[in-house]
Amino acid sequence: MSSDRYISITALTRYIKRKFEEDGNLQDVWIRGELSNVKFHSRGHIYFTVKDEKSRIQAVMFAGNNRFLKFRPEEGMKVLIRGEVSVYEPYGQYQLYAKEMQPDGIGNLFLAYEELKDKLSREGLFAEDRKRSLPSLPERIGVITSPTGAAIRDVLTTIKRRFPIAKVTVIPVLVQGSHAAPSISRAIELANQRSEWDVLIVGRGGGSIEELWAFNEELVARSIFQSEIPIISAVGHETDFTIADFVADMRAATPTAAAELAVPHIEELHERIRQRQLRLTHSITEVVSGYRSELNRLQRSYAFKYPTQLVKQKEQELDRLVERLHRESNRSMQLKNERIRNVEKSLIRNHPAEKHKQASSTFNGLTRLLRKEMHKTLERNQSQFNHQIGKLNALSPLKVMERGYSLAYRKDQSLIKSIDHVQPGDQVTVRLKDGKLDCQIWGIEESDT
Repeated sequence: MSSDRYISITALTRYIKRKFEEDGNLQDVWIRGELSNVKFHSRGHIYFTVKDEKSRIQAVMFAGNNRFLKFRPEEGMKVLIRGEVSVYEPYGQYQLYAKEMQPDGIGNLFLAYEELKDKLSREGLFAEDRKRSLPSLPERIGVITSPTGAAIRDVLTTIKRRFPIAKVTVIPVLVQGSHAAPSISRAIELANQRSEWDVLIVGRGGGSIEELWAFNEELVARSIFQSEIPIISAVGHETDFTIADFVADMRAATPTAAAELAVPHIEELHERIRQRQLRLTHSITEVVSGYRSELNRLQRSYAFKYPTQLVKQKEQELDRLVERLHRESNRSMQLKNERIRNVEKSLIRNHPAEKHKQASSTFNGLTRLLRKEMHKTLERNQSQFNHQIGKLNALSPLKVMERGYSLAYRKDQSLIKSIDHVQPGDQVTVRLKDGKLDCQIWGIEESDT
C-alpha cells in the first residue's frame, strides 16, 4: 500500500482545529457548569475543568480576560461562561477558551444584560456623537435618586463644598425593585417637561446586580436617550457598569464623582477669575501706557507748541499746491488739445471722400493697364491661332479630298483601308469633298502593285 495515503498527526489535528474554527456555533458558546481543578498560573492565566452530571471539558481563561472578573473562581462553584471551543494542538484535545464568567446565581440577569446591551448598541443609543456636553456653570441641578440613601448625601455635600451657589433639587424615585425603572423613567420625563434644570444626575449607591437592575432596564435607557437635558449616570461603585452608564452623556464612577463632574470647584473659578483680572489689568495698563506715550509725543510736537506758525506753513503749502494744480491743469489741457488736432488731421487724411478719390484714381489706372494687357494678349493669341489653323489646314484630309481623293467607311463607320476589310454585297459610305455616297460592293479586284 502506498505511503502517500497517510498523513501526520499534526496535519490531522490542524484539520480538525480548522473545522472547529469554521463552525460559528463553537465560536460564541454559553455554558453552565461546575468548576473543578482550578489552578492559577503565575502568569495570570486560570486553568480549570467545567463539568455537569455526565460530562466535563478542559478550559482556560487567559489573563487578558480574567482581569475583568469581579469574583475569584473557586472549586465547586457553579458558573456561567461565555467563550469559544477549539483544539489544543500539542495534546490533540478540544477545550473551552473562556472570555467571560459569572456566578450562576446571577446568570439569567447577566444574559439579559448582555442581550439588551447588544440591542441598544446596534440601535445607536451608545454612540458618542449624540452625547451632549455638560454645562460649564450650571445654576440648577436635578438629582434623580432615593432621598434616603447615602448617595444623595454624598452628592449634596460635594456640590455644596465645590459650588455652593448652585441650586440642587432632589427628585425622589425608587432605585430598586420592580417599580424602580418606571419611577426613574417618569422622573426623567418630568424633568424634561419642566425644563428647570441645566443638568441631571441619575443614580444610586453600590449594590448587587439585582439591586442595581433598575438601571439596566430598557425603559430607563430610552428615557435617558430621549432626554434633552444632559444626564450624568452615577450608579454603584467604580467597577459597576450598567446600561444607563453607556447611554448617559457622562458616566461617573460614584455619586460623589458625578457631583464633581456636574459643577466646577468655586475656588478654581475664583483663581481663574483672579488670573483673568491680572491679565486684563496688565493689558489695560499696557494700552494706557501706549496711549500716554503717544499723547506725550503729540504734546511735544511742533503742532501743539506753535499752532499759528503751522497753520501759516500749511497755507503756504496749500498755495504752492494750488499753483501746481493750475500748471498741471493747463499742461494737461494743452496736451489734450494737441492730441485733438492730431486726431483731426488723421481724420482728414482718412476721410471717406478722400479715400474714395484715391481709390478711383487707382482703379482707373489699373483699368487702363488691364485693357492694354488684354489687347496685347489677344493679339498674341490671335497670331498663334492663325498659325495653328494654317498647320491644321495643311494636314486636314479635307484639303486632300479637294484634290480628288475620297474616304470609304463601313457600316460601323470604321475607315476602309484594304480590300480585305469588305466583301461583295457590303454597304459602304464614300465621303467626298462636298458630301457622301451610299454604295454597295459589286466586285473586288486586287491591285498588282
